[in-house]
Amino acid sequence: MFTGLVEELGRVRRVERRGEFQRLEIAASTVLSDLAVGDSVNIDGVCQTAVAIADGGFAVETVAETLARTTLGQLQVGREVNLERALRADGRLGGHMVLGHVDGVGRIRQLADKDCEWRVEIEPPLELSRYIAVKGSIAVDGVSLTVAGVEAGVFTVAIIPHTFDNTTLSHRRVGDSVNLEIDVIARYVERMLGGVAPPAEGLSFEKLRDMGY
Repeated sequence: MFTGLVEELGRVRRVERRGEFQRLEIAASTVLSDLAVGDSVNIDGVCQTAVAIADGGFAVETVAETLARTTLGQLQVGREVNLERALRADGRLGGHMVLGHVDGVGRIRQLADKDCEWRVEIEPPLELSRYIAVKGSIAVDGVSLTVAGVEAGVFTVAIIPHTFDNTTLSHRRVGDSVNLEIDVIARYVERMLGGVAPPAEGLSFEKLRDMGY
C-alpha cells in the first residue's frame, strides 16, 4: 500500500519492449536507500516490483494487462516519473490509501494557474464517474489529491505549488493521459451495499447524472 505522497522524480533511462512485455530501467536516488529486489514501488500510480537494483537505479517488468490499462506503455527514455516506496507499518498515512492498482486512464481537459494554486480538470473513463465525489480522494499519476469539483463528464483537483512543482503534474499538458485510482473505500462501500455499477454502453454523463450517479 502507498500514500500518494511522491518521494522523488525518477527518470526513465531504458525501455525494452518484447511484444506485449516491457522492462523499464529508472534512475533514482531517494527510493534506493532501502529498496530491495522484490519490493513494491509506485511508478506514476502503478504498483510494480523491483526486479533489479544497480548503478543508481532499478528495473521493473510490466505485463500486457498493465500496459493496456495504464500509461506505462507510453513512457520514453528521459521521461520523469513519480516514485513512491510502499508504506511502512510504522509510517504516517499522510495522503490516503493508495494501492497502485490503476482503475483507468483519464485525460486532462484544462490546466489553470489561479490564486496561488493549480486547477486541473480531468475527464475520467465513464465507468469511474460514480466513484468520484467532491472532497473525496483520488490518485492522479500516483499523487494523492482531493476532488475540488465534479461536473458532467469531468472532475477538478486543486494543487498547491509544492505538489505541482515536485511531481510530474507540472509537466502535463491539455490532452495528456493520466493514471487514475479511485478511493478504494468507494469500491467496498458499493460492494457491501449490493450496488451494481451502471453499464457504460449507451449512457452519457448527463444520463448518469440524472440517474443519480
